[in-house]
Amino acid sequence: MRVTGTGHASMRIDTPAGSILCDPWVNPAYFASWFPFPDNSQLDWAALGDVDYLYVSHLHRDHFDAAHLKRYVSKRATVLLPAFPTSEMENELRELGFTRFLKAPNEEVVDLGGGLKVMIQALTSPTDGPIGDSSLWVEHDGVRLLNQNDARPTDLSVFTELGHVHAHMLQFSGAIWYPMVYELPNAAKTAFGKQKRERQFDRTWRYIDDLKADHVFPIAGPPCFLDDALWQFNDIHGDEGNIFPDQSVFLEEYAKVGGTNGVVLLPGSVAEVTADGCETTHPVPVAEFFANKVAHLEEMRERKRPIIAAEKASWRHPEIDVLGEMQRRIEPLLNESIYLAKGVGGPVRFDLVDGDDAGTETVESIVVDFPGKQVRPYADEKVRYRFRTERALIEHLLHIGEVDWVNSLFLSCRFSAARIGQYNEFVYAFFKCLSQERLQYAEGWYDEHERAVDAEDITLGDWVVQRRCPHLKADLSRFGIVADDQLTCQLHGWRFDLASGRCLTSVGHKIRAQRADEETPAPVIETTT
Repeated sequence: MRVTGTGHASMRIDTPAGSILCDPWVNPAYFASWFPFPDNSQLDWAALGDVDYLYVSHLHRDHFDAAHLKRYVSKRATVLLPAFPTSEMENELRELGFTRFLKAPNEEVVDLGGGLKVMIQALTSPTDGPIGDSSLWVEHDGVRLLNQNDARPTDLSVFTELGHVHAHMLQFSGAIWYPMVYELPNAAKTAFGKQKRERQFDRTWRYIDDLKADHVFPIAGPPCFLDDALWQFNDIHGDEGNIFPDQSVFLEEYAKVGGTNGVVLLPGSVAEVTADGCETTHPVPVAEFFANKVAHLEEMRERKRPIIAAEKASWRHPEIDVLGEMQRRIEPLLNESIYLAKGVGGPVRFDLVDGDDAGTETVESIVVDFPGKQVRPYADEKVRYRFRTERALIEHLLHIGEVDWVNSLFLSCRFSAARIGQYNEFVYAFFKCLSQERLQYAEGWYDEHERAVDAEDITLGDWVVQRRCPHLKADLSRFGIVADDQLTCQLHGWRFDLASGRCLTSVGHKIRAQRADEETPAPVIETTT
């Protein structure tokens, strides 16, 4: 099995029975804030895109590059389609010209012929990507590969049961806006960033240990930030709280926990994976490339300046009445929302400014009032969340009818945020569900989990707790760690106070717990939103 690195989470898998191109991403994403690094724009994409199969793990724009898919990927390719709850991915791919689809049943092996087999595991909670994320398992002639990309399954046993895996591709770096955009003292940002960076690596080590593959490939990040306004997010400034470590840092950290089987793929690297080993060739020496990272980034920044400038010029739509359009689009969804609106539980404010200067004066403040089910001008009340961003970005989202403000505005990091109290997942869940189809699915998912009762318990240290994490049902017998009467679920880093059952990370999501030496079980605390 030959694996060609094509950048970020992208790779081409070649076997005698067929070729698969995974997640090709080249063009900037999220308001031209994210770029692939190392740069992959100069690869021979016409040749790389001439494949038998296309696999796109999910709709995040650093995995689903519509312009690139349309221009470079053969429309004769059969799309390996995850079993997502909505038809959005298929619809978007059909609009790009793809006509052949293999709708893979979830977690079922599909024989493609010639000894080539695949299986796709689809994750379908409202917090998994833009309504869904997935992993691809591939086997040919006894050689097995798992492309986990940035999916976060609670259990990898469905893959280990199919036989020993020889190549494991997975995310290790950050892919979010926290904590950089929050209006916090620098010391607090560094502390929170350091904690998140450590959690990212801990989660990666857990997945690696679960699968026990012969070779581990760090992929799916980090992006690079080439706009001058975002340049500080690159991990080149000696900031221990930076959440975007690169592949060379992965190898260093992996060695500290005994890892010796890491393999880095640069764009153009080729790994020949067999049951007996992995031989990899690179276009340039890996260590030398990352030793010159700053120079590569600076050269790339200058080369991409015209692209960023052209993107920025397209955002302004002053003809749009932002308040009126937000009312027209969002109020019907608020009226239909039960679980998400209740979960947010208060007003969310958008402060709109002209220009990207953080000190620019606010020109309009708009409140999305979840209890009141309306969008209205800010009335000087307290709000749970406040977002500050360029008016042009909101104008653009409304102009193009964007249904997912998470997979656009928030991932761009082109905003600042403040909040009262704990993180609230329902805020971001709602703003990625600005369509009837997405909202109805999310409401149904939360309704199902609200009604579910997890009766199975496990013992962790001195405590008996419910086996499944109240957040996204991770198996706490594998991901749970208890220290100082607090439980941490390592899958997403959520923490719980065991004495009270209270979630310390977000609102709601109480856990059922009691001390192991208690004779009478503590009252059951049902999972709530």
